[in-house]
Amino acid sequence: MTARSPLPARILIPVANPGTAEELIRLGAAMLDPRAGQLAALGIVEVPEGMALSEGATRARHARRLLQKVLDYAPAGTSIHPIVRIGRHAAEGIVEASAEQEADLIIFGWGGKTPAGHDGRGHGPTLFSPTIDEVVRDSPCDIAVVKQRGSHDIKRVLVPVRGGPHAELAIRFADAIATYHGATIIVLHLVPAGITMAVRAQAERALGSFMKQHLQGRGEAVLLETPNVRNTILREAEKADLVVMGASAVPGADGTDSYLFGSLPEAIAARARPTVIVVKTRETIGRATFEQLASRAETLIAADRAADEARAVPARVERWFGESNFHHAEFGDLRRLVLLKEKLGVTISLVLPTLDEEETIGPIVRKAFREMVGRVPLLDEILVIDSVSSDRTREIAEAEGARVVQHPDVLARYGSFRGKGEALWKSLFETSGDIVVWADTDVRNWHHRMVYGTLGPLLHEPRLQNVKGYYQRPIVEGGMLKEGGGGRVTELVARPLINLFYPELSGLIQPLAGEYAGRRSLLETIPFFTGYAVEIGHLID
Repeated sequence: MTARSPLPARILIPVANPGTAEELIRLGAAMLDPRAGQLAALGIVEVPEGMALSEGATRARHARRLLQKVLDYAPAGTSIHPIVRIGRHAAEGIVEASAEQEADLIIFGWGGKTPAGHDGRGHGPTLFSPTIDEVVRDSPCDIAVVKQRGSHDIKRVLVPVRGGPHAELAIRFADAIATYHGATIIVLHLVPAGITMAVRAQAERALGSFMKQHLQGRGEAVLLETPNVRNTILREAEKADLVVMGASAVPGADGTDSYLFGSLPEAIAARARPTVIVVKTRETIGRATFEQLASRAETLIAADRAADEARAVPARVERWFGESNFHHAEFGDLRRLVLLKEKLGVTISLVLPTLDEEETIGPIVRKAFREMVGRVPLLDEILVIDSVSSDRTREIAEAEGARVVQHPDVLARYGSFRGKGEALWKSLFETSGDIVVWADTDVRNWHHRMVYGTLGPLLHEPRLQNVKGYYQRPIVEGGMLKEGGGGRVTELVARPLINLFYPELSGLIQPLAGEYAGRRSLLETIPFFTGYAVEIGHLID
């Protein structure tokens, strides 16, 4: 058992806006060593290259006046030392100040996700902000990033943990905050759904050992099985007043650090309802750190390894998912797709099935023509296959330039059935493309990536025959817009049945999604169920 680390004696809080600093000051006071802790509020004055640093004197005086307001936020018994530094870059000033002050912890406030891009110094994409990312790379101390949503009355603190140094730091700070506010601390550990009782028992023992080792106060252990870690943490966060979690990033073998905190903590910080604190230890962490923890049976890392090994999903499904999982951004350069299409000598048909879609079909057809026919000749034909709409769907689609047919009129001598599958099957007869792409038309925020995202893998990978789309599905809960997996039918019926009877297909995230593409050579050899079973029938066959 490792010795419990002390709380930070010196905490540095960079203040960009004194008006939002109160929550950071209160949280910093709660995390301070109660015996001899001190907070430092830091104001940075940036002076552009080419100007003398002395030019920042006036702004420095103004910054000092603003920092005086921060002193009023100090809780009783807590002292705040205001500091102003002048420099070329905010990150450099923060790192220098932390070294001067011998800070144990830097607390940043984070206003929200910055636009995707680079930090300007060749370090790759920024996650929280260029300044935070730069400080994390060079910081001599621990880091805490706070997504502020107001944490005035803290009664319940949630700490999702997986084990490791970042998680240890998170539970230590959460314990201090909970003790300071007299709050209950909930330590949450998630395991894959369907694990055996033996593996669950190992995870429960490991969680208990982790809490005993790193908690001074009392905490409540919660072990949950879940297929979706992010959504489960977000759901549990709804019950909390504060979330504290460690970074999940592990440096890659090539030494890259594109994800300094990890995509999961970033997603939780961005979407959770309460204030979220993401912490990152100053320790150097590599794969060897986790391998060492995994070698000890009582650790959470070892329990997670056991859960992974015991999962019922065959290893080939995991490998398939890793090798055959794509993102639409990989194929966003449509001109390159056109060049590849021409090199392969294939033609492409887009089919848009409709039934009473007058509110959405117009913009969809218009965008498809504009982006994938007008700007680049990616599509060779666009067909709207209509299932006898009772509204103006057909007229609107035709007005936008689409060829429209009603599926009962296709191969009429063989009769006709109601249902989406019937329409899709007959669309094969009405189109000629070597690759056929289908996309649902009841989507209000339709984007042409729903086409090139499923088409791209077929052009790039000759081994692939059929591509199924999946996407973040917006769901409104309690008046808040959330993003998650599939709908109720998918999550409560389709996926459980697939996992039970066809485990080879368990890697499909949204098996009922209406965005998919396939090679005609395959599609003309498999059955089409006439109704909505067409999607799952295709996957099975």
